[in-house]
Amino acid sequence: MNLRTCVTPSGQFTYGIHRPRFRVENLRKGDCIDSLGIFHDGSTHENRDNFPHGTVEEPDADHIFEVPNPFSFRGTTYIIKSAADRNARNPASIALSERPEVSLSDTVRKWIGDDDFPKDKLDELFHTLPEPLLLALAANSTDPEDLTRMAKSCCEFVYDPVSRCPAGLTYKKDSRGMVRPDIRNHTLFEVLANNIFLPDDYKQVMVLKPGAQGSSEIVGEYSDDEGSHVFEYLRRNSYIPWGHYAANMANDAIRYRADDLTFGDMSGMRHLYYQRTYVRLAEQLGLSVAARRRSFSVEELEELRRRICDAISSGRKRSSLPFNCTLWGWNFGFDYAPSRYRLHGSHQQVHQQFALVPAYVPADIPGEKEIPAYACGDLISSFIRDYREETGEDFFKNYIKAIRTNRRMDGNDEGESRLTVYEDDQVMLFVPKAQTSQWELQLMTLGQAGNILETDTRTRNSLDRAMLIAIRILTAMGAKMVTTIEYSKRFDLSEADQRLLCCFSPKLPESPGAFTEAQLRWINGHYPEDFAVACRARLPEIMQENIT
Repeated sequence: MNLRTCVTPSGQFTYGIHRPRFRVENLRKGDCIDSLGIFHDGSTHENRDNFPHGTVEEPDADHIFEVPNPFSFRGTTYIIKSAADRNARNPASIALSERPEVSLSDTVRKWIGDDDFPKDKLDELFHTLPEPLLLALAANSTDPEDLTRMAKSCCEFVYDPVSRCPAGLTYKKDSRGMVRPDIRNHTLFEVLANNIFLPDDYKQVMVLKPGAQGSSEIVGEYSDDEGSHVFEYLRRNSYIPWGHYAANMANDAIRYRADDLTFGDMSGMRHLYYQRTYVRLAEQLGLSVAARRRSFSVEELEELRRRICDAISSGRKRSSLPFNCTLWGWNFGFDYAPSRYRLHGSHQQVHQQFALVPAYVPADIPGEKEIPAYACGDLISSFIRDYREETGEDFFKNYIKAIRTNRRMDGNDEGESRLTVYEDDQVMLFVPKAQTSQWELQLMTLGQAGNILETDTRTRNSLDRAMLIAIRILTAMGAKMVTTIEYSKRFDLSEADQRLLCCFSPKLPESPGAFTEAQLRWINGHYPEDFAVACRARLPEIMQENIT
């Protein structure tokens, strides 16, 4: 097979293994022997190993598995066998450590030996800290006292005269006449607002209250009797052409951790995504929409979806969709390095972003009328067409078969071989054979649904639940930052085999991304089967919580 994919035409996974042994000519002229230090017994440790006399022979270097990604455009994963074998002995060890407690205020008091160390002296100390230390403390302190002290230094609060709690910020007009909060250190402000240990009343006035982050209009809302409350913000001047929408947890439903996220919250964010998409499609097709100044019920949403599907399948409407694809994504978590490198998305308050993507973009070249607009789901559409042309087989049918019949990569037939983490009759949450992020999970529809227009109420409900399970599992293992994207089929594409696919890609501390990842070469130190074991170990506790 010429296509680079690990999914064979027979519905199995294929991959290679490098067993390197080699000989290297020594072209060095001289030796630079030097002492590196001493051992505990006083003897000298020298660098003689670095300066061999003759040719270097490597009889048996680390074995490396080379696993083509199921989708060729996503590159190739390399699994280091020695590291994976170690993790295979105890898959539960695949986890990150808990965040340590950090308090500069308490540290100073303990160092001084004075529990009543004057507050003004602590204020003075914080004011003298250089910015890199302030940023590190703002991101990592677990002490509300530290965080409020820094917050007061980077902006000016308005306090309620009775409760003395923050009631707002001081604002000013910039050179263009735009109203802005009077913030003295924007970076520090942003990092503080993303720290879960900052008291909620400070979070409220800094970033959560509607309008605190600007004048973006709220054009949708979802709430339920269990305390879920979500606002849909319109981002007009967006980095996504034609604007996008953000489903943000409202300021009276503060969610900074996956543990606090309920199924109602997830359903609310996703409901706004489905609702906005269906309404915009109906407008393009000239279909009437009854709801105004209110949210659709689940039943109304499904009825509108069916009407849109009927209109598109009639043929005469198929070419009437200038915007014919969804863009959906979620940056969960936030971090900022003291060196001023932003490590993840814009805000940790749980939110999801979505938009419609046009079919074409007007070309800015004489003689060219238009070019196809980009959507990541098109990469899958193109790939599965090539797969069918070369093999005569449907890719996703083979992909699901390969997942269900998977065998361990280390040849241990006694070990666990399942890649699935969670499954119902509509969707499958699983560990991909070739993970791009070391902890990547994928969520896929099992029926022939390639986009959210082809998902009925039952399937949408399954997607929402599985998304919550995925993010809960990853954060239970210690993931702090997770990027999730959706690969979806265009609405007017008649490809039946393409399934809706979501990829959950955590960022890990030791995997910043460098030249290797820029080549789409992904390095891993565990077998995918063992990561699936580690994920499933968290599942029973998560399923007992409120995700139904």
